[in-house]
Amino acid sequence: MSISILAVDDSASVRQMVCFTLKNAGYEVSEAVDGMDGLEKARSKHFNLILTDQNMPRMDGLTLIRNVRALPHHKKTPTLMLTTESSDAMKAQGKAAGATGWLVKPFDPQRLIDVVKKVVG
Repeated sequence: MSISILAVDDSASVRQMVCFTLKNAGYEVSEAVDGMDGLEKARSKHFNLILTDQNMPRMDGLTLIRNVRALPHHKKTPTLMLTTESSDAMKAQGKAAGATGWLVKPFDPQRLIDVVKKVVG
């Protein structure tokens, strides 16, 4: 069974790097351009992992995670924040919203793969 990941980021170059890294590691990756787009995709499909940026137009990452957690088929889906935000206060908000983990940009591709493996098995 293939593992499907939703990558949500308003930066095309970041999405490209994330997709390239994860596809090369054997994962199936879908992309979303912001939180609203990510939520629409999460409503229509089950993902094994959701990876989201925090600062995006229309809907930020924390709001996306709260909304995804409200979907019955994504209540327990691991969600990782991949963002430039690294303050303890922001991480605490992420945890409260239901984020599983936190990665700071710019990210190391191997570290991303290691974290993904850890949370999706």
